Amino acid sequence: MDPAIVEKIKDHPCFSREAHLYFARMHLAVASACNIQCNYCNRKYDCANESRPGVASRRLTPDQAVRRAIAAASQVPQLSVVGVAGPGDACYDWKKTKATLVAIAREIPDVKLCISTNGLALPEHVDEVVDMNVGHVTITINMVDPTIGRKIYPWIFYNGRRYVGIEASRILHERQMLGLEMLTERGILTKVNSVMIPGVNDEHLVQVNKSVKDRGAFMHNIVPLISEPSHGTYYGQTGQRCPAPFELTALRDRLEGTTEVMRHCRQCRADAVGLLSDDRANEFTMDQLAAAATYDSGKRHAYRQLIERDRRGQTLEAKTRP
Repeated sequence: MDPAIVEKIKDHPCFSREAHLYFARMHLAVASACNIQCNYCNRKYDCANESRPGVASRRLTPDQAVRRAIAAASQVPQLSVVGVAGPGDACYDWKKTKATLVAIAREIPDVKLCISTNGLALPEHVDEVVDMNVGHVTITINMVDPTIGRKIYPWIFYNGRRYVGIEASRILHERQMLGLEMLTERGILTKVNSVMIPGVNDEHLVQVNKSVKDRGAFMHNIVPLISEPSHGTYYGQTGQRCPAPFELTALRDRLEGTTEVMRHCRQCRADAVGLLSDDRANEFTMDQLAAAATYDSGKRHAYRQLIERDRRGQTLEAKTRP
């Protein structure tokens, strides 16, 4: 792997399987508005004990998000990435996303910034993403064929209009591919998330993988559909089944070698904090935070030095092993 890419992913828990053992992420739920409807999503439902994209116990203002990030960065030594992953769309609710990440970069300059998006509004913000030093972007791409997309997306809202059916999926597809190409041209690492929906796009995801790889995606993350009836989603109410674990594994195995395949995803909430295997969001609710806080980098710097020494030792051992 290119050493420059290794440097970019070595402490990003979502872009590196090794890194997720050592480093933590934080999602700030500031982007509440969304410009598409997915048949697997219902952002109104929230259970504090579940992990599902689009779920957040409380929407934050940018100022609240910065307070929360400062507290977490000071107390969670593993924290290396702060991003916006909803509960709506980071690029559609751009003013809040930008205000939050600009402030984070100023107050906590030694964390990586990232965003997650459905891609519809991404192209118009790529230049700002670059200027803000957002180094990692995740795009959810579930189809490259609008006839399949119409089974997943009832509608989109684009340029002041609501579109439905094939036309909606065609516009979404074109914007997603354009956004991915623009990010690749500017050297931003992109991870593509795809929801595996049996009987809808499961076989089609092979073509999705080829299309995103050809446009420079660094990693492809196939995640299983979550469609519990209690979540109130269209798929949950209509009985759309989730993939069995063996089906998910088989598809990931099939794509292995064509592009980097993510296998350690936990399908995080929009307000997740901590290691992927140890969410600490409940420790940083707004009523627990001080009215004003100053970033203390001591714990994180000490932790990073420890990890770097450990990694150097492992590398040296590997080089000297007979």
